[in-house]
Amino acid sequence: MKLMKLKNQLPTRAQLREVRCLKFLDEIIFEPNLWHFNRYSVSVASFVGVFCCFLPMPFQMIPCALLCVLLHCNVPLSIALVWISNPITMPPIFYFTYRLGTLILGRPNTIDSVELSFEWLSVQLSAVWQPLILGSLVCGLSLGSLAFVIVRLYWRWRIARYWVKRHARRNMRPTRT
Repeated sequence: MKLMKLKNQLPTRAQLREVRCLKFLDEIIFEPNLWHFNRYSVSVASFVGVFCCFLPMPFQMIPCALLCVLLHCNVPLSIALVWISNPITMPPIFYFTYRLGTLILGRPNTIDSVELSFEWLSVQLSAVWQPLILGSLVCGLSLGSLAFVIVRLYWRWRIARYWVKRHARRNMRPTRT
């Protein structure tokens, strides 16, 4: 039911084919699995979206879309999940991944205060890049895998519940003689 509401709000392939700037991607972007909601497409898109939201880089949607094309999974869902890390949530997410990276590498925390400026980032980048990337990859892989497993289990549970209800309805019907 909720899946149908989501599908109704997304643009159709026919609508997107009319967009001129997407003409060069015609065969790539309109591959059916990139738009279908099936167990494989949704679960892999969940992994890709959550993994990419932990990438410490601007424009996380670009590698997300490329991974979706390579893995043949649902592009709209994956890009929606990338927005878990948005301008409001990015600082705490990346500070956590940095601290996780320092913990894994056994390094001390070298950051006393954080300023959101390019000057501060350029000075501190040499000290934080290794723990930040390691922590981001660990978080992205582990939480992406968790999202994949949760979607697969939820999908299986929903199908099993549907079959039980269908079987019960079938048994409730009067038999023909």
